Amino acid sequence: MILQAFFEYYNRKASDPNNFIAPEGWEWKEIPYRILIDRNGEFVAIEDMREGEGRIKRSKKFLVPQSVKRTVGKAANLLWDNIEYALGANPRDRDDIEERFTLFKERIKNEIEVDKLPNVKALITFLENNPVQQIENSGYNEQWEKIFSENPFIVFKIDGESHNSICDEIRGIALTKNSSEPEGICLITGEKGYIARLHPAIKGVRGGNTQGGALVSYNLPSFNSYGKKQNFNSPISTKAAFSYTTALNILLGKDSQNKVTIADSTIVFWAEKKTEEINPEEIFPWVIAMQKSEKDDPDAETNRIKKLLESIYTGKFVSQKTNHFYVLGLAPNAARISVRFWKAPLVEEFGKNIKQHFDDFEIVRGPKELQYLSLYQILSSTALAYKMDNVPPNLAGAVIESIIDGTPYPQTLAQQCIRRIRAEQNVNRARAAILKAYLNRKIRFKQLNQKEITMALDPNNTNVAYRTGRLFATLEKIQEEANPGINTTIRDRYYGAASSSPITVFPRLLSLKNSHLKKLNEGRKIYFEKLIGEIVSEIISFPTNLSLNEQANFAIGYYHQRQDFFSKKSEKEEIINNSNNN
Repeated sequence: MILQAFFEYYNRKASDPNNFIAPEGWEWKEIPYRILIDRNGEFVAIEDMREGEGRIKRSKKFLVPQSVKRTVGKAANLLWDNIEYALGANPRDRDDIEERFTLFKERIKNEIEVDKLPNVKALITFLENNPVQQIENSGYNEQWEKIFSENPFIVFKIDGESHNSICDEIRGIALTKNSSEPEGICLITGEKGYIARLHPAIKGVRGGNTQGGALVSYNLPSFNSYGKKQNFNSPISTKAAFSYTTALNILLGKDSQNKVTIADSTIVFWAEKKTEEINPEEIFPWVIAMQKSEKDDPDAETNRIKKLLESIYTGKFVSQKTNHFYVLGLAPNAARISVRFWKAPLVEEFGKNIKQHFDDFEIVRGPKELQYLSLYQILSSTALAYKMDNVPPNLAGAVIESIIDGTPYPQTLAQQCIRRIRAEQNVNRARAAILKAYLNRKIRFKQLNQKEITMALDPNNTNVAYRTGRLFATLEKIQEEANPGINTTIRDRYYGAASSSPITVFPRLLSLKNSHLKKLNEGRKIYFEKLIGEIVSEIISFPTNLSLNEQANFAIGYYHQRQDFFSKKSEKEEIINNSNNN
C-alpha cells in the first residue's frame, strides 16, 4: 500500500511537465561547480553554480543520471561525481584514487557510444590528459583550492554549447547496461519486468545516513526466503523502484512543503488526487507545525482553517469520498529507514477529524490570542522552558496519530501538562485546552456517564475537582483585589497542594479569605461571598487526593473562573468607555 501510493504519486507528478520530475534513470541533483572544456578536450574555466547572497548559497540543480549507492564498495556516477571520481583529485590522500578515477572513465566508455557523441569524446580526451594538472596550471588557483578542500560534486560542459551539462546530451539515448537482474512479476505494478536487486537511496530523513537509506532492504540470511537474496525477496521492478524512491525523495526534498520533522522522526504527507475546494496539503503542515516561524501569517493560517471548517459544514467534502490523504512517519535506522506510522484516511474523514481536533481544543481565550492552536503551541506548552527538545519524542507522534484518526489523545500528554502546571503554577490557554480535549475525548470514546467540559465557565458543572479549581481562582481574585499590585498570590505558594490534595490547604485558604474580604467595599464583599456560596454548595467535603483526571478538572475550573473574571472586567470597562463617549 505504501509503495503503491508513492508509485501513483510519481506518475501523477510526472504527467505534469511543470513539475520537472526526473524521468526513469535520472534525478535532479544540486551541484555547486561546473567544469568548462572546449571541443578539443582542453580545460577552459571553473563555473560557480551556487546562487544567493552572503554565506548562505544554494547550488543549482542539474538533471543527471541517477546516482549509485556507495554505502559499501566503490562505484562511479555517470558524467558527474565528486572530484575524486570525476577528476582523479586526491584531497584525502586515498590509496585507491586511481581506481576511482578509472571507474568513472570506464563507466562512460561502457555505457555510451563515445565515438557517436563528439562532446562526450571531448570529455574523455580531457579526462585522459591529466585534468587536475590542467586546472592547476590555469588562473583558477584560489577557486580550485576551495574545491579541492571540499570535494564537491561537479558536472562538465562544452564551452559555447547551450546545454546545462554534457549529461543533457545523452538524454533520450539508450545506454548500454550489462544487467544480470532476473525478470519477475512486480509487487507494485503487477506487471512483468526486471526485478531490482537494490533500490535507489532515499535521502532527507532527519538523522539518517548522509549517503541515503533504504526503505526496502535485506542484508542478512535470516531475512531471506526460498533461497532468494537481497530485494529479490520482495520483487519490485526497476521501473517501480525508481518511481517510488523518486516520489519519496521529492517529498523529502529541502524545499518540500509536504514534510515536517519531529524529534528524530520525519513525516511526509500528500493527497491521492488534486483537490479543488480545499487542499489538505496546505492545512496539515500548520496543524502539526513543529516550529514557530516569524514568517508565518497568523491571519492566513486562521483563514485556511476556517475554509476547511466551512467546507465541511457546506458539504464540499462530499466529493472527497474516494480521495485519500496519506501520512507517513519515518525514522532513521542505521543505513535503513523504518516506518513509525502510516495513515491513509479519506480526505473527507481527515477533514472531519481535523475539525473535531480544533473543536476539542476550543476554549475561552484572551482577545489577542490566536483562534487556533498548532501542534507546536500544544506540545511546547507541556515542555520545560517551552522548548521542543524537552518533549518526549514518542509523544508528538502519538498526538499526530490521535489527530488524524480522531481517537483519544495519549495519557502522556495530560501527564506532561499537569507536571508543567504544577512546576510553574501557571494554567495558560494551551494547557487548559489540552486538558479539556483530553478529558472530553476520553468521555466520548469510553462512553463514560459524564458530561463533557464546556468551552467556557459552566456554573452547572458539579464535578468536585472542577468546583474546587473555581474556588481556588475566586480566593486568588479576592486576595488580588484586597492587595492591589501584589506580586505573589496563593497560586504561587499553594497551587500544587491545592490541585493534588485540597483537604490540606483549603481550610487555611478559606480562613485567610476572611481577612482579605474585610479590605473590600461592601458590594464586592457581597459578590464574592455569594459566588463562594454558589461554588461550595456542591462540595460536601474537600477531597484528600485528586487523580490525574481530577487534577485536569481542577486546572480547567481554575482557568474558566479566571477567564470569567477577566471577561466581566472587560465588559465593565467597555460599558464605562461607552458611557463616557456618550
